[in-house]
Amino acid sequence: MDDAGVFDLLDLGEYERAALSELLALGRTTAPNLAEATGVPKARIYGVLESLADRGFVKVIPGRPKEYQPRSPEAILDRAAENRRQAFEAFRADLGSAREPFLEAFGPRFEAASEDIRPAEELFYVVDVGEPSERETRRLYHEAEERVNVLTKSFAYLDSVAPSLADALDRGVEVDVLLLHPEHLSAENCEVQAEVVERIDEEFPAVGYRFSEEKLPWRGTLIDPTMEYDTGRAILLVEEKDVPLSMRQAAITENGSFVAGLKRYFDLVWEHDSVESYPE
Repeated sequence: MDDAGVFDLLDLGEYERAALSELLALGRTTAPNLAEATGVPKARIYGVLESLADRGFVKVIPGRPKEYQPRSPEAILDRAAENRRQAFEAFRADLGSAREPFLEAFGPRFEAASEDIRPAEELFYVVDVGEPSERETRRLYHEAEERVNVLTKSFAYLDSVAPSLADALDRGVEVDVLLLHPEHLSAENCEVQAEVVERIDEEFPAVGYRFSEEKLPWRGTLIDPTMEYDTGRAILLVEEKDVPLSMRQAAITENGSFVAGLKRYFDLVWEHDSVESYPE
């Protein structure tokens, strides 16, 4: 990740980025000198430095004039993480305080409105493909208790779910991935898949994987299916070759019977229509 990407993560504005970047190079200086070096207007520089100091990225050295000194790059990242943690804890505490009155006010309304929903309407809801669908997929990994099953062409989105996958494995969740055989992939997807398989072997050796010898009509992730139909959730995307990913939607279901059916499909392909070793 480049400097701009890190500054994006730190949520710094244009002037804050310029000031912090220059301070890290200068080490210690006054506000007027920094304004001249960065082009930040003198009317704004004190507010910019105050903002950086409030976040713990810059130390204010008393004197006439005041001087400003950056913390080390490592300390800046540590402060940013701590700031975010404290903000989250405050947010969670606020939610906790609001939970009971919110549930009392809206719980009965929701129950009354839900009485008119037909069972078929409860089978699915949809999210856009992209960050929304990847966010829902990560949620499934985090909430899985026993197993995760994945059907995918090349698992190209592994980067997006890797921390969630690692967390699931650490909790003892069993993870199996059914990939599409390379003979059904484009040259570009073959390269991606080969890199993903190598990464799985190196970083996630507990993950089982096989390669479907036939095309997969749908792709997705399902968790904790049972043949009693009392648990299970899934997100899936049907194959639509002529529809760009940006225009597709992924379906999410919490219907235990449907998820059990998806698991049965997964098992049949896994056991009877796939190969274990990576095709040469």
